Amino acid sequence: MNKKLKWSLIAALAIAIGAFGYYQLTPKENEELSAAENKPKGGNKKVLSVNAKILKPHLLTDEILAVGRLVPDEEVQLSFETSGKITGIYFKEGSHVRKGMLLAKVNDQQYQAQLVRLEAQLPLAEERVYRQNALLQRDAVSKEALEIVKTELATLKADIDKIKAQIEMTELRAPFDGVIGLRQVSVGAYASPTTVIATLTSVKPIKVEFSVAERYANEVKKGTNLTFQVNGSIETYHAQVYATESSLDPETHNLPVKALYPNSNAELMPGLYADIRLKQKEIENAIAVPAEAIVPEMGKSKVFIYRSGKAEPVEVTTGLRTEAEVQILKGLSEGDTILTSGTLQLRKGSVVEIASME
Repeated sequence: MNKKLKWSLIAALAIAIGAFGYYQLTPKENEELSAAENKPKGGNKKVLSVNAKILKPHLLTDEILAVGRLVPDEEVQLSFETSGKITGIYFKEGSHVRKGMLLAKVNDQQYQAQLVRLEAQLPLAEERVYRQNALLQRDAVSKEALEIVKTELATLKADIDKIKAQIEMTELRAPFDGVIGLRQVSVGAYASPTTVIATLTSVKPIKVEFSVAERYANEVKKGTNLTFQVNGSIETYHAQVYATESSLDPETHNLPVKALYPNSNAELMPGLYADIRLKQKEIENAIAVPAEAIVPEMGKSKVFIYRSGKAEPVEVTTGLRTEAEVQILKGLSEGDTILTSGTLQLRKGSVVEIASME
Protein backbone atom coordinates (compact mmCIF):
# COMPACT_ATOMS: atom_id res chain seq x y z
CA MET A 1 0.00 0.00 0.00
CA ASN A 2 1.48 3.34 -0.99
CA LYS A 3 1.71 6.18 1.42
CA LYS A 4 -1.00 8.24 -0.28
CA LEU A 5 -3.62 5.51 -0.09
CA LYS A 6 -2.79 4.86 3.55
CA TRP A 7 -3.42 8.47 4.57
CA SER A 8 -6.65 8.53 2.59
CA LEU A 9 -8.02 5.57 4.54
CA ILE A 10 -7.03 7.12 7.87
CA ALA A 11 -8.78 10.39 6.96
CA ALA A 12 -11.96 8.55 5.89
CA LEU A 13 -12.03 6.59 9.17
CA ALA A 14 -11.61 9.75 11.24
CA ILE A 15 -14.46 11.45 9.41
CA ALA A 16 -16.73 8.44 9.99
CA ILE A 17 -15.94 8.34 13.71
CA GLY A 18 -16.58 12.06 14.09
CA ALA A 19 -19.89 11.87 12.29
CA PHE A 20 -21.04 8.98 14.47
CA GLY A 21 -20.16 10.83 17.68
CA TYR A 22 -21.90 13.99 16.54
CA TYR A 23 -25.04 12.03 15.72
CA GLN A 24 -25.11 10.41 19.19
CA LEU A 25 -24.45 13.58 21.17
CA THR A 26 -26.67 16.03 19.29
CA PRO A 27 -30.48 16.09 20.09
CA LYS A 28 -32.53 14.65 17.36
CA GLU A 29 -33.92 17.99 16.36
CA ASN A 30 -34.99 16.83 12.98
CA GLU A 31 -37.08 13.98 14.41
CA GLU A 32 -38.72 16.25 17.00
CA LEU A 33 -39.42 18.86 14.39
CA SER A 34 -40.92 16.20 12.13
CA ALA A 35 -43.11 14.89 14.96
CA ALA A 36 -44.31 18.41 15.78
CA GLU A 37 -45.21 19.01 12.14
CA ASN A 38 -47.14 15.74 11.93
CA LYS A 39 -49.05 16.34 15.23
CA PRO A 40 -52.68 17.24 14.47
CA LYS A 41 -53.78 20.76 15.28
CA GLY A 42 -55.84 21.10 18.48
CA GLY A 43 -54.23 17.96 19.98
CA ASN A 44 -53.59 19.82 23.25
CA LYS A 45 -57.31 19.61 24.13
CA LYS A 46 -58.03 16.43 26.09
CA VAL A 47 -61.24 14.58 25.22
CA LEU A 48 -63.13 13.45 28.34
CA SER A 49 -65.27 10.33 28.28
CA VAL A 50 -68.51 10.95 30.21
CA ASN A 51 -71.96 9.53 30.82
CA ALA A 52 -75.04 11.50 29.87
CA LYS A 53 -78.78 11.50 30.33
CA ILE A 54 -81.62 12.97 28.29
CA LEU A 55 -84.11 14.68 30.58
CA LYS A 56 -87.68 13.43 30.58
CA PRO A 57 -90.45 14.44 33.00
CA HIS A 58 -91.32 11.66 35.46
CA LEU A 59 -92.92 11.01 38.84
CA LEU A 60 -90.58 12.11 41.61
CA THR A 61 -91.18 10.53 45.00
CA ASP A 62 -89.56 11.75 48.18
CA GLU A 63 -89.01 8.72 50.42
CA ILE A 64 -87.31 7.95 53.69
CA LEU A 65 -85.57 4.59 53.54
CA ALA A 66 -84.85 2.58 56.68
CA VAL A 67 -84.11 -0.94 57.83
CA GLY A 68 -86.07 -2.31 60.77
CA ARG A 69 -87.31 -5.54 62.23
CA LEU A 70 -90.60 -7.11 63.16
CA VAL A 71 -91.34 -7.56 66.85
CA PRO A 72 -94.35 -9.09 68.65
CA ASP A 73 -97.23 -6.93 69.74
CA GLU A 74 -96.87 -8.58 73.15
CA GLU A 75 -94.41 -11.19 74.41
CA VAL A 76 -93.78 -12.61 77.86
CA GLN A 77 -91.82 -15.42 79.44
CA LEU A 78 -94.30 -17.35 81.56
CA SER A 79 -93.45 -18.39 85.11
CA PHE A 80 -95.27 -19.16 88.37
CA GLU A 81 -95.68 -16.58 91.13
CA THR A 82 -94.90 -19.22 93.77
CA SER A 83 -92.69 -22.25 94.17
CA GLY A 84 -93.72 -25.88 94.09
CA LYS A 85 -93.76 -29.17 92.22
CA ILE A 86 -95.47 -28.99 88.83
CA THR A 87 -98.56 -31.21 88.86
CA GLY A 88 -99.98 -30.47 85.42
CA ILE A 89 -99.20 -28.88 82.03
CA TYR A 90 -102.31 -28.17 79.98
CA PHE A 91 -101.09 -26.58 76.73
CA LYS A 92 -99.71 -27.91 73.45
CA GLU A 93 -96.47 -26.41 72.25
CA GLY A 94 -96.93 -24.02 69.33
CA SER A 95 -100.69 -23.76 69.84
CA HIS A 96 -102.90 -20.71 70.10
CA VAL A 97 -104.23 -19.99 73.59
CA ARG A 98 -106.88 -17.64 74.88
CA LYS A 99 -106.52 -15.10 77.65
CA GLY A 100 -107.22 -16.70 81.05
CA MET A 101 -106.65 -20.28 79.87
CA LEU A 102 -105.02 -22.52 82.51
CA LEU A 103 -101.58 -23.48 81.19
CA ALA A 104 -99.87 -25.21 84.12
CA LYS A 105 -100.20 -25.80 87.86
CA VAL A 106 -98.03 -26.54 90.88
CA ASN A 107 -99.00 -28.49 93.99
CA ASP A 108 -101.61 -26.63 96.10
CA GLN A 109 -102.74 -29.37 98.53
CA GLN A 110 -101.67 -27.48 101.64
CA TYR A 111 -103.61 -24.39 100.53
CA GLN A 112 -106.67 -26.46 99.67
CA ALA A 113 -106.60 -28.02 103.14
CA GLN A 114 -106.39 -24.62 104.81
CA LEU A 115 -109.26 -23.38 102.64
CA VAL A 116 -111.47 -26.29 103.71
CA ARG A 117 -110.70 -25.63 107.38
CA LEU A 118 -111.45 -21.91 107.12
CA GLU A 119 -114.63 -22.35 105.10
CA ALA A 120 -115.85 -24.85 107.72
CA GLN A 121 -115.60 -22.10 110.36
CA LEU A 122 -117.53 -19.59 108.27
CA PRO A 123 -121.13 -20.73 109.08
CA LEU A 124 -120.41 -20.68 112.84
CA ALA A 125 -118.88 -17.20 112.65
CA GLU A 126 -121.87 -15.92 110.69
CA GLU A 127 -124.24 -17.51 113.23
CA ARG A 128 -122.44 -15.75 116.10
CA VAL A 129 -122.91 -12.40 114.41
CA TYR A 130 -126.59 -13.13 113.85
CA ARG A 131 -127.18 -14.14 117.51
CA GLN A 132 -125.23 -11.22 118.95
CA ASN A 133 -127.15 -8.83 116.73
CA ALA A 134 -130.47 -10.31 117.93
CA LEU A 135 -129.42 -10.04 121.57
CA LEU A 136 -128.33 -6.45 121.07
CA GLN A 137 -131.81 -5.60 119.77
CA ARG A 138 -133.17 -6.74 123.19
CA ASP A 139 -130.37 -5.00 125.07
CA ALA A 140 -129.14 -8.40 126.23
CA VAL A 141 -125.52 -7.75 125.16
CA SER A 142 -123.36 -4.73 124.62
CA LYS A 143 -122.61 -3.21 121.25
CA GLU A 144 -118.95 -4.01 121.86
CA ALA A 145 -119.72 -7.74 121.97
CA LEU A 146 -121.40 -7.49 118.56
CA GLU A 147 -118.40 -5.64 117.10
CA ILE A 148 -116.06 -8.38 118.36
CA VAL A 149 -117.88 -11.19 116.53
CA LYS A 150 -118.19 -9.03 113.42
CA THR A 151 -114.44 -8.51 113.45
CA GLU A 152 -113.89 -12.24 113.86
CA LEU A 153 -116.11 -12.91 110.83
CA ALA A 154 -114.33 -10.28 108.72
CA THR A 155 -110.93 -11.74 109.70
CA LEU A 156 -112.07 -15.22 108.74
CA LYS A 157 -113.27 -14.01 105.35
CA ALA A 158 -109.97 -12.20 104.81
CA ASP A 159 -108.07 -15.41 105.60
CA ILE A 160 -110.23 -17.29 103.09
CA ASP A 161 -109.53 -14.66 100.41
CA LYS A 162 -105.81 -14.90 101.20
CA ILE A 163 -105.79 -18.68 100.78
CA LYS A 164 -107.72 -18.38 97.51
CA ALA A 165 -105.14 -15.88 96.27
CA GLN A 166 -102.36 -18.29 97.19
CA ILE A 167 -104.15 -21.05 95.28
CA GLU A 168 -104.42 -18.75 92.25
CA MET A 169 -100.66 -18.21 92.43
CA THR A 170 -100.19 -21.95 91.89
CA GLU A 171 -102.04 -21.65 88.58
CA LEU A 172 -100.32 -20.34 85.46
CA ARG A 173 -102.84 -18.68 83.13
CA ALA A 174 -102.41 -16.93 79.77
CA PRO A 175 -102.27 -13.14 80.28
CA PHE A 176 -103.42 -12.49 76.69
CA ASP A 177 -104.35 -14.25 73.45
CA GLY A 178 -101.33 -15.57 71.61
CA VAL A 179 -99.17 -18.43 70.43
CA ILE A 180 -97.32 -20.36 73.09
CA GLY A 181 -93.86 -21.65 72.26
CA LEU A 182 -91.83 -24.63 73.41
CA ARG A 183 -92.17 -25.65 77.06
CA GLN A 184 -89.03 -25.69 79.15
CA VAL A 185 -90.20 -27.97 82.00
CA SER A 186 -91.97 -31.27 82.60
CA VAL A 187 -94.57 -32.49 85.08
CA GLY A 188 -92.89 -33.35 88.37
CA ALA A 189 -90.21 -30.69 88.09
CA TYR A 190 -89.80 -28.15 90.89
CA ALA A 191 -90.61 -24.63 89.70
CA SER A 192 -89.81 -21.28 91.26
CA PRO A 193 -90.69 -17.73 90.16
CA THR A 194 -87.44 -17.67 88.15
CA THR A 195 -88.30 -20.85 86.22
CA VAL A 196 -89.43 -20.11 82.66
CA ILE A 197 -92.24 -22.44 81.62
CA ALA A 198 -92.68 -21.18 78.03
CA THR A 199 -92.88 -17.99 75.98
CA LEU A 200 -96.23 -16.53 74.97
CA THR A 201 -96.28 -14.27 71.90
CA SER A 202 -99.00 -12.16 70.35
CA VAL A 203 -98.50 -11.44 66.61
CA LYS A 204 -101.91 -9.99 65.70
CA PRO A 205 -101.03 -7.21 65.08
CA ILE A 206 -97.26 -7.20 64.69
CA LYS A 207 -94.97 -4.23 65.29
CA VAL A 208 -92.41 -2.75 62.90
CA GLU A 209 -89.52 -1.27 64.84
CA PHE A 210 -87.01 1.07 63.16
CA SER A 211 -85.21 4.43 63.41
CA VAL A 212 -84.96 7.48 61.17
CA ALA A 213 -82.12 9.97 60.90
CA GLU A 214 -82.20 13.21 62.86
CA ARG A 215 -83.04 15.32 59.80
CA TYR A 216 -86.28 13.35 59.32
CA ALA A 217 -87.35 13.45 62.96
CA ASN A 218 -90.04 16.09 62.36
CA GLU A 219 -91.35 14.28 59.27
CA VAL A 220 -92.36 11.05 61.04
CA LYS A 221 -95.19 11.13 63.52
CA LYS A 222 -98.23 9.17 64.70
CA GLY A 223 -100.40 8.27 61.69
CA THR A 224 -97.58 8.34 59.11
CA ASN A 225 -98.10 5.56 56.55
CA LEU A 226 -95.29 3.34 55.36
CA THR A 227 -94.64 0.26 53.27
CA PHE A 228 -92.15 -2.52 53.91
CA GLN A 229 -90.85 -5.75 52.46
CA VAL A 230 -89.25 -8.75 54.11
CA ASN A 231 -86.71 -11.26 52.90
CA GLY A 232 -88.14 -14.18 50.99
CA SER A 233 -91.27 -12.33 49.86
CA ILE A 234 -92.00 -9.98 46.98
CA GLU A 235 -95.19 -8.70 48.61
CA THR A 236 -95.37 -5.12 49.84
CA TYR A 237 -96.99 -4.66 53.26
CA HIS A 238 -98.66 -1.48 54.53
CA ALA A 239 -98.29 -0.28 58.11
CA GLN A 240 -98.89 2.89 60.10
CA VAL A 241 -96.77 4.63 62.71
CA TYR A 242 -98.44 4.55 66.12
CA ALA A 243 -95.68 5.96 68.32
CA THR A 244 -92.26 7.62 68.30
CA GLU A 245 -89.73 8.02 71.06
CA SER A 246 -89.90 11.32 72.96
CA SER A 247 -86.27 12.16 72.18
CA LEU A 248 -83.39 11.20 69.88
CA ASP A 249 -81.10 8.34 70.76
CA PRO A 250 -78.11 10.03 72.46
CA GLU A 251 -75.59 7.71 70.76
CA THR A 252 -76.92 7.48 67.18
CA HIS A 253 -78.96 10.71 67.05
CA ASN A 254 -81.72 8.68 65.38
CA LEU A 255 -85.39 8.74 66.33
CA PRO A 256 -86.81 5.31 67.34
CA VAL A 257 -90.19 4.65 65.69
CA LYS A 258 -92.81 1.89 65.94
CA ALA A 259 -95.56 1.04 63.45
CA LEU A 260 -98.34 -1.53 63.41
CA TYR A 261 -99.21 -4.07 60.71
CA PRO A 262 -102.52 -5.99 61.23
CA ASN A 263 -100.99 -9.40 60.38
CA SER A 264 -104.50 -10.84 60.43
CA ASN A 265 -103.41 -14.22 59.06
CA ALA A 266 -100.24 -14.35 61.14
CA GLU A 267 -98.23 -14.60 57.91
CA LEU A 268 -95.32 -12.58 59.29
CA MET A 269 -93.13 -13.81 62.13
CA PRO A 270 -91.31 -11.70 64.72
CA GLY A 271 -87.59 -11.34 64.11
CA LEU A 272 -87.75 -10.72 60.36
CA TYR A 273 -85.80 -7.77 58.98
CA ALA A 274 -87.84 -5.23 57.02
CA ASP A 275 -86.87 -2.79 54.25
CA ILE A 276 -89.01 0.26 55.01
CA ARG A 277 -90.14 3.14 52.81
CA LEU A 278 -91.95 6.21 54.07
CA LYS A 279 -93.38 8.38 51.29
CA GLN A 280 -93.26 12.10 51.99
CA LYS A 281 -94.20 13.82 48.71
CA GLU A 282 -95.01 12.90 45.11
CA ILE A 283 -94.47 15.33 42.21
CA GLU A 284 -95.79 14.41 38.80
CA ASN A 285 -93.98 15.40 35.57
CA ALA A 286 -90.92 16.60 37.48
CA ILE A 287 -87.65 17.52 35.79
CA ALA A 288 -84.98 15.91 37.93
CA VAL A 289 -81.30 15.08 37.57
CA PRO A 290 -79.10 12.57 39.39
CA ALA A 291 -77.62 14.03 42.54
CA GLU A 292 -74.08 13.51 41.23
CA ALA A 293 -74.77 15.82 38.27
CA ILE A 294 -75.16 18.85 40.55
CA VAL A 295 -72.00 20.94 40.96
CA PRO A 296 -72.10 23.44 43.87
CA GLU A 297 -70.24 26.68 43.18
CA MET A 298 -70.17 29.88 45.23
CA GLY A 299 -73.47 29.14 46.94
CA LYS A 300 -75.15 28.29 43.65
CA SER A 301 -75.81 25.06 41.76
CA LYS A 302 -74.96 24.24 38.19
CA VAL A 303 -75.00 21.30 35.82
CA PHE A 304 -73.17 20.63 32.57
CA ILE A 305 -75.14 20.00 29.40
CA TYR A 306 -73.91 18.52 26.13
CA ARG A 307 -73.81 20.88 23.13
CA SER A 308 -72.02 20.09 19.87
CA GLY A 309 -69.43 17.85 21.49
CA LYS A 310 -68.64 20.25 24.33
CA ALA A 311 -69.67 20.72 27.96
CA GLU A 312 -71.55 23.89 28.77
CA PRO A 313 -72.36 24.90 32.38
CA VAL A 314 -75.92 25.98 33.22
CA GLU A 315 -77.00 27.54 36.52
CA VAL A 316 -80.07 25.83 37.96
CA THR A 317 -82.59 26.34 40.73
CA THR A 318 -83.19 23.18 42.72
CA GLY A 319 -86.26 21.95 44.58
CA LEU A 320 -87.05 18.62 46.21
CA ARG A 321 -84.09 16.38 47.00
CA THR A 322 -84.42 12.62 47.31
CA GLU A 323 -81.83 9.95 47.99
CA ALA A 324 -80.87 9.76 44.30
CA GLU A 325 -82.32 12.76 42.47
CA VAL A 326 -82.70 16.54 42.68
CA GLN A 327 -85.67 18.37 41.25
CA ILE A 328 -84.80 21.23 38.87
CA LEU A 329 -87.20 24.16 39.08
CA LYS A 330 -85.38 26.48 36.67
CA GLY A 331 -82.54 26.23 34.15
CA LEU A 332 -83.26 22.95 32.32
CA SER A 333 -85.97 21.71 29.98
CA GLU A 334 -87.27 18.42 28.69
CA GLY A 335 -84.90 16.97 26.08
CA ASP A 336 -81.71 18.59 27.43
CA THR A 337 -78.75 16.25 27.60
CA ILE A 338 -76.98 16.55 30.93
CA LEU A 339 -73.59 15.09 31.83
CA THR A 340 -73.71 12.81 34.86
CA SER A 341 -70.08 11.79 35.36
CA GLY A 342 -66.71 13.52 35.48
CA THR A 343 -68.35 16.79 36.50
CA LEU A 344 -65.42 17.86 38.69
CA GLN A 345 -63.09 17.73 35.67
CA LEU A 346 -65.40 19.60 33.33
CA ARG A 347 -64.94 23.23 32.41
CA LYS A 348 -66.80 25.49 30.02
CA GLY A 349 -66.01 24.33 26.50
CA SER A 350 -64.43 21.02 27.55
CA VAL A 351 -64.44 18.55 24.67
CA VAL A 352 -66.39 15.46 25.73
CA GLU A 353 -67.22 12.07 24.32
CA ILE A 354 -70.39 10.33 25.51
CA ALA A 355 -69.56 6.80 26.60
CA SER A 356 -73.03 5.91 27.87
CA MET A 357 -76.40 7.56 27.24
CA GLU A 358 -79.23 7.01 29.70
